[in-house]
Amino acid sequence: MTITGMAHFESVCKKKLVEWYNNNLADTPLTPPIDLSNVFVVWPCKTLQNYKCLVSTTVSGDGIYAEYTFNGDRQELYEDVYKKSNQRLSQRGMRQNDEYRK
Repeated sequence: MTITGMAHFESVCKKKLVEWYNNNLADTPLTPPIDLSNVFVVWPCKTLQNYKCLVSTTVSGDGIYAEYTFNGDRQELYEDVYKKSNQRLSQRGMRQNDEYRK
């Protein structure tokens, strides 16, 4: 794979997340397939010959977040997809039995 610039890399990442989502989560009445209009870039970065892009979906409540890294030396793309499982309020004085927020 050859990456020709940041706009190209962002496009590749968005397409990859659509592909992953539709292969792993979609195809149920509660989770229909998505397209590029349902994906947005959270944060892109290029350092030397390497790229990184954090991407998410606009699907309410799915908790999906993906990280793509392109190693320019090896011409390899790495994909890490995460699903948020919970959110916890962490504050000073929090007791051990306090509930987690979902």
